[in-house]
Amino acid sequence: MRSGTFQNLHDWLIREDFTSNRQARLHKAYVGWLSLVANPLALLGFVVIVLLVGIATLAPLLTIHDPLAQDLGMALKAPSALYWFGTDEFGRDVYARLVYGARTTLYISILVTVIVAPIGFVIGATAGYLGGWVDTVLMRITDIFLSFPSLVLALAFSAALGPGIENAVIAIALTIWPPIARLARAETLTFRKADFVVAAELQGAGMARILFRHIVPLCAPSIIVRLTLNMSSIILTAAGLGFLGLGAQPPMPEWGAMAASGRQYLLDAWWLTTIPGIAILVVSLAFNLLGDGLRDILDPRNA
Repeated sequence: MRSGTFQNLHDWLIREDFTSNRQARLHKAYVGWLSLVANPLALLGFVVIVLLVGIATLAPLLTIHDPLAQDLGMALKAPSALYWFGTDEFGRDVYARLVYGARTTLYISILVTVIVAPIGFVIGATAGYLGGWVDTVLMRITDIFLSFPSLVLALAFSAALGPGIENAVIAIALTIWPPIARLARAETLTFRKADFVVAAELQGAGMARILFRHIVPLCAPSIIVRLTLNMSSIILTAAGLGFLGLGAQPPMPEWGAMAASGRQYLLDAWWLTTIPGIAILVVSLAFNLLGDGLRDILDPRNA
């Protein structure tokens, strides 16, 4: 009976601890949301990004024209009630292509982020945790990548790999990870000699467990902010590659490629280049505004 009583007490304590932790996380999320709402520019960026995701998800419901369907008889029509943003040189609806192009932009941005986040953290955290020659080798490699402008390096990789959206993702990822690695290294050096890390080492925890169990949660806020700010660079680089014909290939709708196709009609059909350019500007600005807001919200000094 006594054993059963202790077991019941143990289970009750576990449930209470889980409930309190969940309440603490919910309270922290609520406070973070209030901080976001209190920052108008960050909230504006968040709203634009939510709209972008919604537009990309509901693209078939938001358009009545096929973004790939050509009608040469309707080529270069000005914006009207039938074609809100006009048509391109092949008679395709610019509005439909803009909406479906949001899918391409999100696909590239999310895929690049998923690739660079673990790579950058592992390289930077390993260098900061082990130090010595490992740190020197990994950071010198990082410095080599950082010594080139990201767009120039992306162009070089894209030219070597060949045109295509998958190769563009690889090329952009190869230029985005170094700042993440630098940040992860700096954060790891901050916590490397902390008491909880030393205690984990004394208990026999390996490097991987220490990094992913103890250091990742502490580095996550800074890395999340950096990744959010990197989104604008990813979008601009992807648009640049598409503009030069090294990104998404025709007839796939992509904002950079759409802007490039309208260059020769810029004086007579301004909407072909202007509208995709505005979309790139607005979305890039939104990610920057949200990143700045997240930096203020996740800053422990503001807690």
